[in-house]
Amino acid sequence: MTPRAPLRIATFNVNGIGTRLPQVLAWLEREQPDIVALQELKATDDAFPAVELEAAGYGALWLGQRSWNGVALLGRHVEPVESRRGLPGDACDTQSRYLEAAVHGVLVGALYLPNGNPRPGPKFDYKLAWMARLAKHAETLVDLPCPVALIGDYNVIPTDEDVYDPKAWRKDALIQPEVREAFAHLLAQGWTDGLREAHGPGAIYTFWDYFRQHAERDRGLRIDHLLLNATAAKGLKHAGVDRWVRLQEKASDHAPAWVEIASPKPPP
Repeated sequence: MTPRAPLRIATFNVNGIGTRLPQVLAWLEREQPDIVALQELKATDDAFPAVELEAAGYGALWLGQRSWNGVALLGRHVEPVESRRGLPGDACDTQSRYLEAAVHGVLVGALYLPNGNPRPGPKFDYKLAWMARLAKHAETLVDLPCPVALIGDYNVIPTDEDVYDPKAWRKDALIQPEVREAFAHLLAQGWTDGLREAHGPGAIYTFWDYFRQHAERDRGLRIDHLLLNATAAKGLKHAGVDRWVRLQEKASDHAPAWVEIASPKPPP
């Protein structure tokens, strides 16, 4: 029997799907990830480029929003099967930040966690409340027998190892003790930080701002994360960041981050 190829699961904050569509399509063609979460679509539902993505070989689900936010899930040669639209816990929250579906036998939560700046203030409070809601929902997923992945732009710098200059970011919402504690609490449920687990110690970044040639100088942050439950983490094989995407003309300030896991066995 021919062994099944591993699944590549990727997350990419595109910083505007309309503006970055050529870069997204070029990346999909070159890297051919099996499962993709996109964040910061900055597009309404009717402006999402489903036709172009289908032509590239990807089925899609999306949750858009005018001018900001927005998340999507893509499946290579398959249609994602939606299981949840929006993060539970606050019926008044209208921001498009969470979408969940089954893709290639993996339950995937695609998320775009709030930035939280400026702090202190309502945006930082919203970030912490959103993280608490995420943790509550994640607790219902972590022990499922199927592979589960919570992936996206978390807007969290977990440790000082994950930023080129910790002192320069000390006042930012992404690095605050409360935020790091909330992320650590999430991991403590039983989630594995796939990129860090596979890469090991040392600098690996997923975001570089547009200032002072930070991308070219590799002065970045690791804020895009792929968390795996025990079933998925057991099959973790490789992980990485497609930094070449960030170095293209008119690029997003993020690069795609990915993990490869063993393909789930098909149901009997």
